[in-house]
Amino acid sequence: MVIELSKENSLFSRYIAELRDVNIQNDRLRFRRNLERIGEIFAYEISKKLEWKAIDTKTPLGIKKTYTLAQQPVLATIMRAGLPLHQGFLNYFDEAENAFISAYRKHTADGSFEIKLEYMASPDLKGKVVILSDPMLATGHSMLASYHSLIKDGAPSHIHIAAVIGSREGVDYARKNLPENVTLWLGSIDEKLNEKAYIVPGLGDAGDLAYGVKL
Repeated sequence: MVIELSKENSLFSRYIAELRDVNIQNDRLRFRRNLERIGEIFAYEISKKLEWKAIDTKTPLGIKKTYTLAQQPVLATIMRAGLPLHQGFLNYFDEAENAFISAYRKHTADGSFEIKLEYMASPDLKGKVVILSDPMLATGHSMLASYHSLIKDGAPSHIHIAAVIGSREGVDYARKNLPENVTLWLGSIDEKLNEKAYIVPGLGDAGDLAYGVKL
């Protein structure tokens, strides 16, 4: 299943517009904050798909049946660009366990690249719901490699993958290679990649815009 939130206009659309805007991107603090806000909106929307249970809550004047999550999800992200987005999820799922993956493109002289994973810290995921977030879903290869890394030590019951902007190619690749217990959440889908496999029009390098240009 693929869910694209920008198909219906809301404040979510405004935050994505600001992420794309070259005049606003110069403000790193605002760029990070907008990613965080988007993470919060994703968290709210995904929470509607999770399992809830009824509890009795004591008020000063009586007892009221209320609802709480039956199980906290595990929040996972791909460093470094995913950290502000992850914080948005954590603001809402504030009791969640967390997983962190270091994945990057290792380029070669001919311009091609392979995905390298050098680090992962994760709790036991067996039977749990996992939310894996990254700002960009370009080719889909980093996301797929991260998915396979996560499920090595325990199969989750369901995985929600959230990306702010995805390419049509990346979305199709993910749908083809991921199982049915994975839901893709996209802020917006752009139609193409350039020769360097960056999303066009996209927004540029999310990690650099959030934290500064890397060597």
